[in-house]
Amino acid sequence: QVQLAESGGGSVQSGGSLTLSCKPSAYIYTRYCVAWFRQAPGKEREGIAGIDNGSWTTYADSVKDRFTISQDIAKNVYLQMNSLKPEDTAMYYCAATGHYFGGSDCWRSQSGMTYWGKGTLVTISS
Repeated sequence: QVQLAESGGGSVQSGGSLTLSCKPSAYIYTRYCVAWFRQAPGKEREGIAGIDNGSWTTYADSVKDRFTISQDIAKNVYLQMNSLKPEDTAMYYCAATGHYFGGSDCWRSQSGMTYWGKGTLVTISS
């Protein structure tokens, strides 16, 4: 059973940057799709970015050109967040498919994710 641990959340002002980390407790096959999701207060959880095969990435329109997902050789996954806005305030979760997915857009469907972290809170003030 793989456990995912997010870290790096915090409070920053609008326009600032944060980098979130997601560290698996066990080996993650390179072809598992890993994604970041977020849930803002009073809203449903949404997918925002995914990575497959170490470098193939896709993003939701809401974060494209501001956020960057990446993965290192140890299979840790990062989310570099720039130009943060108050509407980016949310609990951020990483998740992995647990099986070969064949693409980086696994963030489009939460039901396909097998492993989830407990989340890290990001708060952006105006």
